[in-house]
Order: sequence, then structure tokens, then C-alpha cells
Amino acid sequence: MAHIHEKIDFTVAIFVVHDRKVLLIHHRRLDKWLPLGGHIELDEDPEAAALREAKEESGLDVELIGERPPTTEPGTRALIAPRFLEIHRITDTHEHIGMIYWARPTNGRVSLAGVEHHAIRWCSAGGLDTLQPPMSNAVKWYCRKALEEIPECQTRNAGRPPTMV
Repeated sequence: MAHIHEKIDFTVAIFVVHDRKVLLIHHRRLDKWLPLGGHIELDEDPEAAALREAKEESGLDVELIGERPPTTEPGTRALIAPRFLEIHRITDTHEHIGMIYWARPTNGRVSLAGVEHHAIRWCSAGGLDTLQPPMSNAVKWYCRKALEEIPECQTRNAGRPPTMV
């Protein structure tokens, strides 16, 4: 999606964890290993964007992990809070405010979005240091934190990662 504003956009990053591995994509245009994610569109909230991006980029339905306050009432809908927020520079004049979510797969088969990515793979904590091209330290930190905070007992479908297509 094109940038919504010339100076700043809101984005989501989804670290999907299953069987002590995190799902990563090798982004075609950026030539980087990243989590699933992308821009929040004008007609959606961050939660909807995270679920949409995960499905579009991996073929998986996911469940976001986090707390939803019990405050939904007419005119207000509580959202699952992102685990982290960050701001990162894209160009000299443009930044992204990133909402970082943890998630686990609930349904589907992993498939490569070939137009956007060179590769998609499940990666263990030990494999993060061997990725080529090397992953940024920030993304690596989030991967390790997600793997640490989502123990196997919390994964809905323990065992093998969802099938690769």
C-alpha cells in the first residue's frame, strides 16, 4: 500500500510463533528478513490490519496475543493492545509508527506471497543469527522476545508448524 501521509504512517508487525519458531519473510523490495506486516489502511483498525496482513503474507489465520480491556460498549470497542510500539525512519522525510503484535496460527497453510517476498520460513532462536542477508538487531530482539514470551503450552496446535505450500 502507498503511504497515507507524506511524513508518517501507522504500521503493524506480527510475530507469529509456533512450536518455538517464529515465522519470517524475506522481503523482496527491501531485501531484509522481517516479520509479517504492513500499513494500516484508512478503513481499518490496527487489529484488523494485523489479521489481514498475516493472512495476505502467509496464508495463515492467526490469533493475536494480548489483553483486551472489558470496556467495549456502544460507541467504543476495546482493542488488543500491541506488545510494543516503535517509530522507525523510512526516508529522510518519512517515518512509520509500528505496532508490534505477538500471534499464533489458528488455521491455514503457510504460502509464499511471491510478489512481495523471496522466501517465507519458520525460524528458531538459534537460526536467527544465520539468516542471509543478516537480520537487523531490532527485529532479532523482537523475535527472541516473542519466542521467550510465548511458551509452547500457549500454542493452540502444538506440534509441527502449519504446512508449507
